[in-house]
This record gives sequence, C-alpha cells and structure tokens, in this order.
Amino acid sequence: MKPARIVVLAVAVVAGGLAALLAGRSEKPSAPPPVAKIDTVEVLAAKGDIAMGQILTAADMNWQTWPASAASSVFITKSGNPDAIEKLTGSIARTQFAPGEPLREAKLIKGNGSGFLAAMLPSGMRAVSTEITAETSAGGFILPNDHVDVILTRRDREGEKRGSGETFTSDTILRNIKVLAIDQTIEEKDGQKVVVGKTATLELTSRQAETLVLSRQLGTLSLALRSLVDASRTDENVDDDRAAKNGINMVRYGVVTTAVPK
Repeated sequence: MKPARIVVLAVAVVAGGLAALLAGRSEKPSAPPPVAKIDTVEVLAAKGDIAMGQILTAADMNWQTWPASAASSVFITKSGNPDAIEKLTGSIARTQFAPGEPLREAKLIKGNGSGFLAAMLPSGMRAVSTEITAETSAGGFILPNDHVDVILTRRDREGEKRGSGETFTSDTILRNIKVLAIDQTIEEKDGQKVVVGKTATLELTSRQAETLVLSRQLGTLSLALRSLVDASRTDENVDDDRAAKNGINMVRYGVVTTAVPK
C-alpha cells in the first residue's frame, strides 16, 4: 500500500474517533423519573405500651409522621394542637394503647383530683359492686371489660303458700352489663385468663343501680358471661325504666309481677 493511502486512512480513523467522542460528550444523561410527593402530618402517638388507667407523662407520648390521607380527624395533630403533650400530661388512659398507636382525646380523661374509677365512668353512669363467688361468676372466667347478664335467684313465697314446698325462681334482671373490675383488677394482666374474686363492680345507670341493690335483698345474684358477639348487641338491653323505683318488674309466661323486699 502506498504511504499516501496509509496516511489518508489513519487520518480518517482518527477523525472518526474524535467525532464519536465528541458525540458521546454532547449527549446529556436522562433525568430520573419524578418521585411522587406524599403529604404528611405529625400525629401524637403512644411512645410505648400504655395500660388502662395509666396516668400519662410527657415520656409516654411523641410525635410521629403519618400520611395525611391516612390521618383520621380524631387524631391529635401537631399543626392543630402543638402543645398537646403538655396539655395531656396527667391524663388517665381509659383504654390500652399499643406502641405507635395514635392517641385520641376521647380515650383520655383528666382526673382533676378525682379517684380513678370516677374518672373512668362515662357521664350518667354509676359503679356498683356486688359480692360474687366462683359459682356465681362463671367459675372465675369473667374478666374486666366483659359483659354479663345479672340473674336473681330467690325463694318463691307464693308457690310455697300454695303447698308446693320449698321452691325457687330465677329471673334475668339486667342484661348486657359491662364489668368494670373484679376486686381491684381493672384489666387483664400478664396473660391472666381467670380472675377468682369476691367482688364484681358493674357499670350501671342510676335506675339499674337501684335494681341491683334491691335484688341483693331478695335473693342470690349470679353473673352470666355473654359472648363477645352478643356484647355489641343492643336489642336485649334492659332499659332502666323497666325497673320500678320500689321493686323489680319480672315477666314470666307473659304475666308481669313486681317483686318487693319482704
């Protein structure tokens, strides 16, 4: 090959290389795909486990970032209540909270110097205690926050007057009643499944409280444990207007009778 052709070929190769290099430098890198921005809000949450009845301190609460779309209107937000930690310090938890669970004011209450149970009771309700045994409390399987029916067992004086011998009757006087405490235990602790106590404290209306107190003078009271499914039903609840102030209205075979202390 002639030297001139070799020189021309070399020049062409060098020129092509330079052109490719310049073309590569001129290409701009592709931009990364845009990242969707999520609106967030700071929500007041439990920093650790909070037990029912626990008095909150500032160390029990912290602010956590939540997606704004998932934040409920009942959550306590920093934008709406920036000094919430200071305001809620000293409040009593009316229910349990798991770590990271948002706090809600409806589940907290300020005791204002009142006793714990008084702070826990909803407005208009009363706490009334009655004696129990293992036999009258489902063998001890009734725990705080369960719902029960209250059954009165008493002597049937009228039946005995008719010559029927010693007879007894049983009637359900209260239905779907919440158990506040067994003795002084207000919640299940350490996996405890059985509480054999001597006293059950029930959440009642004022009229239901009168019914329970009167029934203790008439006979023996027993608590019948309701299932969790039935506890949410309201169709069987006994309205406190059914219990007269001076007696207990009972229905047997369609006949209404009033039991009064003897």
